[in-house]
Amino acid sequence: MSEATENNNIEAPRRKLLKGRVVSDKMNKTITVAVDRKKRHPLYEKILTRTKKYLVHDHKDEAGVGDFVLIEETRPMSKRKRWRLSKILEKAE
Repeated sequence: MSEATENNNIEAPRRKLLKGRVVSDKMNKTITVAVDRKKRHPLYEKILTRTKKYLVHDHKDEAGVGDFVLIEETRPMSKRKRWRLSKILEKAE
């Protein structure tokens, strides 16, 4: 019986967080965020930048193009939308 009560106290898994720049806000309640990752080449040791775009749910339509934002993994909202806006870190001018 004590095992059942212990299982109820398990914390939810942490969600992935990414930082990126908003490149499009033309859709309704959706923004496109470009996330840059830096990776070192295994042989030549040159720093390579890899960019990936994510569709992000923005419920209040508050983020604009050029904003630096924090996005968080969430349940699927649509076919390609698996992230939601967590916080706007820096507003564009």
